[in-house]
Amino acid sequence: MKKILFVDDEADLLKVLSMRLKKGGYEVFAAVDGPEALEMAFSKTPDLIILDVYLPGMNGDDVATILKKDEKTKTIPIILISADATTLEARFKKCGADGFLPKPIESKDLESMVEEHILSGK
Repeated sequence: MKKILFVDDEADLLKVLSMRLKKGGYEVFAAVDGPEALEMAFSKTPDLIILDVYLPGMNGDDVATILKKDEKTKTIPIILISADATTLEARFKKCGADGFLPKPIESKDLESMVEEHILSGK
């Protein structure tokens, strides 16, 4: 079973989309802030990380930058998500993430991007 780390400080969004991914056959781990996201990425070694940009403790793009520079985690695909669509593409390129989705997130868009990155391994 493929593992996904979903990081967002919006509890309702995290719950709903995590349930959707679990129904899709994925094992989902949740984190609500930047430091917890780093800890879980290193301890769980997920196959994919879905990462909100604006998080308590450390922004998601900073988390992505750290993960992309580390030997253990640099190949894990990261999808950035944010309600701030105006800066999302620039942040995504700067931190080395592999994709991005603006909020509100449509379930079908999330599922499609997850499948693309998990199946292709990028």
